[in-house]
Amino acid sequence: MTNSTFEEPKHPETGDPYFLSTKTIPPEERLIFALDVPSVEEAKRLVERLDDAVEFYKVGLELLGTGGYFELIEWLAGREKKVFADLKLFDVPETVRSAVRRLRDWPITLTTVHAGSAAILEAACREKGDLKILAVTVLTSLSQENLRDMGVQADVHEVVLGRARQAVEIGCDGVVASGLEAHTLREHLGGKPLIVTPGIRPAENRPADDQKRVVTVEQALRNGADYIVVGRPIRNAPDPYEAAMQIQGVIEGLFLSA
Repeated sequence: MTNSTFEEPKHPETGDPYFLSTKTIPPEERLIFALDVPSVEEAKRLVERLDDAVEFYKVGLELLGTGGYFELIEWLAGREKKVFADLKLFDVPETVRSAVRRLRDWPITLTTVHAGSAAILEAACREKGDLKILAVTVLTSLSQENLRDMGVQADVHEVVLGRARQAVEIGCDGVVASGLEAHTLREHLGGKPLIVTPGIRPAENRPADDQKRVVTVEQALRNGADYIVVGRPIRNAPDPYEAAMQIQGVIEGLFLSA
C-alpha cells in the first residue's frame, strides 16, 4: 500500500503554491464594485446600469459626505445587494466602539477599521455582532517610499503581516490588503481570515493613478483574496456592465473549474 500526499497547485513560473479561496462564497459575490462617486443619484444610476453584473458594493467616505449615505445602503439592501461600508474607522476606542454599535443596526456585511491600534480593534470587535470587521493593513496607494516618509522603516510586507496577525488574534474577521501581500498572509495566517483586496487593475494598459501596489484579478484571487474591490476599471470603461461581466467571467473560470 502506498501513501499519497496532496500537493498544492503551484505557479508554473515561480513554483509558489496557489491559495485560491475555499470559502463558500458565491463566485458572483467575490467582485465588490467601489461606488466612489460624488452623489447618491450617480451611485444609483451606476447600480441600475450594472444590474446583475454586480451583487456587492463598497460605499465609502466620498458618499458619506452627501447626506444620503444610509439611505443609499437601505436602497441597495432593498435590491438584495450586499454592502461593504468602507469607513476606515480610527479614533479613540470608545468612539469606535460606539460607531460600530450603530453600524451593526444597518444592512451592512463588512466594514473597515484601521489596524494601527490594538485597543481600537478590540473595541470594534466587542460590538460587531454579525457585522464583519476588516482591519486595514497598509493602503494600496502607499509605496515603500511613502512608508519611509511616514517614519516606518520596516518592509511593507512585514508591516502588513504584523498588522494582519495582530488583527486576527484580536478577533477581526479579516483584513484589507494588497494582492501582493495576500500570498504571504495565507502562508502565515491560513485560510480562515477574510482577505479583501483593492488596487485591482487590468493586465494590459494599466492606467497611471494613485494606486501603487496593484495586481490583476487572477493574481489577487490565486494569491488568496476572498474578495476583490474594483472601481475605475469598471466605472471608466466604455461599457461598465460589459467590463464587470468580463471580470465575473475570470472569477467564474477560476472557481468553477477549481
